[in-house]
Amino acid sequence: MVIVFLSDSTVAEFPVGVGGERLVDVRRGGSLLVDARQQDPADAFAFLRDGVLDRLLKAQAMLPRGLRLLFVEGYRPPSLQRQYFEEYADQLRAGHPEWPDGQIHSAASRYVSPPDIAPHSAGAAVDLTLADSSGRELDLGTPMNADPEESEGACYTHALNISEEARANRKLLGSVLTTAGLVNYPTEWWHWSFGDRYWSLITGEAAALYGAKETIPCR
Repeated sequence: MVIVFLSDSTVAEFPVGVGGERLVDVRRGGSLLVDARQQDPADAFAFLRDGVLDRLLKAQAMLPRGLRLLFVEGYRPPSLQRQYFEEYADQLRAGHPEWPDGQIHSAASRYVSPPDIAPHSAGAAVDLTLADSSGRELDLGTPMNADPEESEGACYTHALNISEEARANRKLLGSVLTTAGLVNYPTEWWHWSFGDRYWSLITGEAAALYGAKETIPCR
């Protein structure tokens, strides 16, 4: 399988439309389980574009009885995105001092999106997993946010070095989210998006619906 990384120039070439949907708090209504492990100081993590949240709720309704989506992170302010990207890039530089800057940038984008096109900063992406009715996470092969180095590539959505149970759970998660209209970034089984530039590339749409938002949403 050929993977197009978020750093690829073809992704950045997609224009962004004028999608003006607001960012909404996914905690309102209590329909989704929300985990606070990625909560940021501004509490922005729990916000998504209206259209993305609608599709998550549709995906959840397709799950077998007793299973729910477990939401971990949505909107990420651009400043926080830059911080995450540079931290991981610095980690790669330390481990591979011989790599040129371009290779560092491309390798870092396997795990953290370049800040200028980040789906999370558009409120278009969500990191999530599956849980049972008591909130216990199912086995999906790796902890969420495991990087390619520490997981030996098992974080890739179609990795072979995971159990049959984890593979089945990834297939179920992917099935309902794809049916609801979201697309996966294939180096991270937990990362799904709708309306961003990567979504445009995968679905063949001419333009993205949402661009980066610099403001922190109001509660």
